[in-house]
Amino acid sequence: MIELEGVPELIDPVMICAFEGWNDAGDAASSAVAHLDREWKGEVFGALDAEDYYDFQVNRPTIWLDGGVRKVTWPTTRLSVVRTGGDGKPSRDLVLVRGIEPSMRWRSFCNEILGFAHELGVELVVVLGSLLGDTPHTRPVPVSGVTSDPDLARTMDLEESRYEGPTGIVGILQEACAHAGVPAVSLWAAVPHYVSQPPNPKATLALLNRLEDLIDLRIPLGELPEDARAWQLGVDQLAAEDSEVAEYVQSLEEARDTADLPEASGEAIAREFERYLRRRDGQPGGLAAEPGLTDGSFLRDTSSGRTRPPRPPAKDSDGGPAPAPEEESEGPENES
Repeated sequence: MIELEGVPELIDPVMICAFEGWNDAGDAASSAVAHLDREWKGEVFGALDAEDYYDFQVNRPTIWLDGGVRKVTWPTTRLSVVRTGGDGKPSRDLVLVRGIEPSMRWRSFCNEILGFAHELGVELVVVLGSLLGDTPHTRPVPVSGVTSDPDLARTMDLEESRYEGPTGIVGILQEACAHAGVPAVSLWAAVPHYVSQPPNPKATLALLNRLEDLIDLRIPLGELPEDARAWQLGVDQLAAEDSEVAEYVQSLEEARDTADLPEASGEAIAREFERYLRRRDGQPGGLAAEPGLTDGSFLRDTSSGRTRPPRPPAKDSDGGPAPAPEEESEGPENES
């Protein structure tokens, strides 16, 4: 570990982690932590030694000029702290962990992060991830919260993880927390596989909304809702240009609406109304929300310069959509 500054004293700290790579479809998770860091002006206080965890032929360093002087930035994972209080409001500090999924020595990597969590008095670790799924871009982004702790699952209304299969650093870090007795939760956003290229501000917004509910903290959204609207409008326009893609999106919408009918119940409505009440007075740089807006259900988008979404997958022998083709940016299966 390279310590850049002294470790600060924190108030009721929660550690929020995200890693670029396999667990970060559409860059949704890493963008969520970057948003927190930017909105609350995070102060970097530590970084992991890049030599210990990264293959520089896979994640190459970059050279840049600083007043004519050439400097090198090495791929690594950095830790910063943000203070969320102010204006007489109760404060809860966040420790942000953001970097690239390590190439090697994952157990040592997790132990270093847990060492800092212990030293800082972290009360909860939340790891953000995003994955590719059969979800339409026109509907609210599904976000699942999972944990390996049965008690935590019960008290925080989370799913207890039953996933079996290949995993990434998100899954390894959560299990390391469980073995160390540190409460840990993973939040997973599903990104449409047919428009997987980053960024995906709608999925980022959904993760932040779910995080806000989880830790009971009002998060300034800045321009993210407008970016999410622009993203969806851009995908709408691209899909409209290809009848096969439009037809495929419609089939996903029908499947999603049928599956979500039981969710149009008291609990889901109450959760959304509580978010509306928290935001109805507005916030500096944020959004005076309307019900249904901050969850991404009405988000549309105008970004241009995107490539055309790939054609929908071929039908399988049963007439249903075949599994999505693998891509370099593809995230893991839902570890829930």
